[in-house]
Amino acid sequence: MRREKKERRKKIDSMRKGIYILPNLFTATSLFCGFFSLLRTLQEDFYTAAIFILISGLLDGMDGKIARYTNTTSRFGVEFDSLADVIAFGVAPGMLVYAWALEPFGRLGWLAAFLYVVCGALRLGRYNIQVNTVESRYFSGLPIPAAAGLIATGILVFYKLGDTGVSKHLTVLIATYILAFLMVSTVKYYGFKDIELFRRKPFRWLVIAILLIIVVAYEPEYTLFGLFLIYAVSGPITAIIFLRHRRTSKPLQAEEKAV
Repeated sequence: MRREKKERRKKIDSMRKGIYILPNLFTATSLFCGFFSLLRTLQEDFYTAAIFILISGLLDGMDGKIARYTNTTSRFGVEFDSLADVIAFGVAPGMLVYAWALEPFGRLGWLAAFLYVVCGALRLGRYNIQVNTVESRYFSGLPIPAAAGLIATGILVFYKLGDTGVSKHLTVLIATYILAFLMVSTVKYYGFKDIELFRRKPFRWLVIAILLIIVVAYEPEYTLFGLFLIYAVSGPITAIIFLRHRRTSKPLQAEEKAV
């Protein structure tokens, strides 16, 4: 009881001191993009809705880095960021994929959209309680911005192929269920948190970054979709390789002990 009271007092004192404007402003802008995506979905402008989800993802990636580089991290910022992520990367893409491709499936469609939203919220809740106990280099489960990015870029690819407006694709229904499962799984995903953009790097990293920008600029829909898809499947592939390695190493260890 005393510890809980002390923690409450600390939170109240920190709120009385104020909040950091810059990182929370980026979070609020990310939330606005998610809200605007919802509005465009209601107007059946799925292409623009997908674009604003991607913009929200870019802003979401910037707010945390800005907070760390400027030493303006706070508990309020973490909680606000999670609430914004639920809207921008949970509700917005869930409604988008439902209105665009899942509504014709009836109950299976809206259940898939709801499962995506609730699994995204569970993923964020689990991340908040594990943020100080789990290795920071890796995420446990597919990050919700990556899942939202895969949905958004997938829609852009379909538009690029000429399939505009409301669609009905069984692959999209299955993919939505898979994304929901991956978010609440314990599959490890690389977090990219150890990439320091403001520190000196070898020259080759600049060349790689420029080449990546050129590729994205040439075919942004296909390239971004490919990058999000590779990241989404990287977790299960890495887990399978790790399990196979453990199975093959156990007999070798047993033979060594026997010898």
